[in-house]
Amino acid sequence: MTKLLATDPELNRLPTDEDLARLQFTTLLYYLHCTNPENGLVRDKTDPDAPASIAAVGMALATIPVLVERGIIIRKFAVKIARMRLKFLLECPQGPEPDASGYKGFFYHFLDIETGRRVWECELSTIDTAFLFAGALTVAAYFDRDTEDEREVRRLGNALYERADWVWACDNGRTLTHGWRPEKGFIPFRWRGYDEGLLLYILGLGSPTHPLPPEAYRSYTESYEWRNIYGRELLYSGPLFTHQLSHMWIDFRGIRDEFMRDHDSDYFHNSRQATFVQQEYAIRNPMDFAGYGEYCWGFTASDGPGWFKRDVAGVEVEFFDYLARGAPFGPDDGTVAPWAVVASLPFAPEIVIPTLRNFARMNLGMTRLYGFKPSFNRTFGEQNGDGEPWVSPYHFGIDQGPVVLMIENYRTGLLWDIIRRCKPIVVGLRKAGFTGGWL
Repeated sequence: MTKLLATDPELNRLPTDEDLARLQFTTLLYYLHCTNPENGLVRDKTDPDAPASIAAVGMALATIPVLVERGIIIRKFAVKIARMRLKFLLECPQGPEPDASGYKGFFYHFLDIETGRRVWECELSTIDTAFLFAGALTVAAYFDRDTEDEREVRRLGNALYERADWVWACDNGRTLTHGWRPEKGFIPFRWRGYDEGLLLYILGLGSPTHPLPPEAYRSYTESYEWRNIYGRELLYSGPLFTHQLSHMWIDFRGIRDEFMRDHDSDYFHNSRQATFVQQEYAIRNPMDFAGYGEYCWGFTASDGPGWFKRDVAGVEVEFFDYLARGAPFGPDDGTVAPWAVVASLPFAPEIVIPTLRNFARMNLGMTRLYGFKPSFNRTFGEQNGDGEPWVSPYHFGIDQGPVVLMIENYRTGLLWDIIRRCKPIVVGLRKAGFTGGWL
């Protein structure tokens, strides 16, 4: 890849509103094309045999206000889409049976896209259900008019969220478990330490029916790791998505919990620091992967070439399939995810924008259906001998939402403004000890 310098005026040119609108629109099309029109379930990825992803459904719900405000679907019809989706989910079977859709108000990670029932003996996922609840609360807060459909969306969205038993999901511990399976019980892992679980705890604390106790949040933050990386002070988490997903909904600028007050920071600034760490890691490129540099970075949970160990220029390289990659401590196999760079747009536009322009030159589908391909790997391409990068053959539903929502937050702050009106999230933030700013 030709080295692109910071002095390149084309890379430094701010994208026009039309550029961002085009990327946002083509990315949004995933949720229109890959949704079952009879029940609103959203396919996990563009494999025609893929099941629905409950997290992708939540992100699709959250994009509905964008569809309305951008004039893609009129409000009168958009509210019907939200109502149909929420009604179906609320009526899906809940219980301990292995083929139900969920239990104790939470949902299985993957559902049959026709029936809404569990597939693959997958786990009942607390974090994926949290993304569903965040989407449900988004439309419940957005559709605030006194019409029959909008009142029903508010009722359904709140009912879906309020049904969850957050205390049960702790399994008699101080922190939330990752989930549960009817065959084996609770998963032996818990949400502790900084990650996307930040949103999970805020939702649990804000519940008016089965709330988490405040000590749950204190236990979550006990294992936080404050580090100095490349001269930057930050709360560490390796994969970039962990610094982004909670921010799709919550504007953390200027609001602080006890940990951030003690470190004179906030979670928004922390995500900015993490974004610069990712770029610096790519510039240093300690493992000498092909293509890495100032305008080629983005290490996160993403698709990959597969589980291989292969010789590349005399060095054995281990490649991965779908995995949470991170920087600067790995894992890393040369795979870069453009969607994760877009999702950092509100945090660090001065490095995100030129990086996106570089990706746009790499024929990664920025202006085509569904937008950027989710991941690519130039090192694997060099191993194949043809010089062409490996590119993921699929788009994923959980990659599309961050692109759409973070572009919108960068442009208008729409989602952040909506969530400021969402009582459960405001209550959850206050119970977690957040003060200042817009709170």
